[in-house]
Amino acid sequence: MRNSTTFTTIMQTALRENEVKEIVKSTGYVNTGRKFTVYMLFQFLTIAAFGKWSGYREGVDIATSCGLPTVDRTTFSKKASSVPFDIFKRLFHLLISKCNRKTRRKLQLPSDLLLIDSTTVTVGKERLPWATYHGERSGVKLHVAFDTTLEIPVQVRETIGTFHDGRIGEKLANFNYILVQDRAYSKVSRFDEYSQRAQFFVTRIKNNLELTYPIASAFEENSNITCDITCKLGSVNCRSKKRFRVVSFQDTNGNEIRAATNLYGIPAEEIAEMYKARWAVESFFR
Repeated sequence: MRNSTTFTTIMQTALRENEVKEIVKSTGYVNTGRKFTVYMLFQFLTIAAFGKWSGYREGVDIATSCGLPTVDRTTFSKKASSVPFDIFKRLFHLLISKCNRKTRRKLQLPSDLLLIDSTTVTVGKERLPWATYHGERSGVKLHVAFDTTLEIPVQVRETIGTFHDGRIGEKLANFNYILVQDRAYSKVSRFDEYSQRAQFFVTRIKNNLELTYPIASAFEENSNITCDITCKLGSVNCRSKKRFRVVSFQDTNGNEIRAATNLYGIPAEEIAEMYKARWAVESFFR
């Protein structure tokens, strides 16, 4: 599933900001823009070429849906005209030098799903006095990472029944997979961290989680998708640093489900199908 991420993520992995700064410094160019840097400009221009933008105006309108920050059209055009050609020439040569087998392996994007979930096994309170759960019951919890391709758990951790799922879920994350998780693993700061580490995920978010600065995307009308947007997650007191994609859809019972993800460039219907794949781990528990 090579289209499961934006071209932006690939470029950020292939070319680091500190490498761009070194090239800019070596040319003597003074990078006056504090927010819209040469590194950011390079990302905008590569996405513009990849997406065949018609101009600066179109670019600033759709940039945020590609994982790029908001920028004024005038700022974009001025920066593009002021940066010397020699800088881009050197950046191009650097990218070419990295096009080797090692880099291609590094940029290999995950295609398999890893379902993260837990189940609690309860017994009488007297049998496990050290694992009191609720009332007269004691319990232990099994936290499972389930590979949908192999149809087996690839990692299992055990805790007492009252241990929170989210903390263990972070330890079950695996860069070789797309994580699929329920609401218990929904945490704004965790989403930011996943994106920074290039860990792809599809996680159901809570119904009361605030969605700010939304930008809508088109989706198929004759489907179970009700909304496809990019936005920041959370309230002003706890808001994500990055923008994420939120796909809303209805399950077979007509219930509304909202899933946050850092996967772009694929239909919203596929995001919904990824989340529905969670049923495999539920079946495993049963």
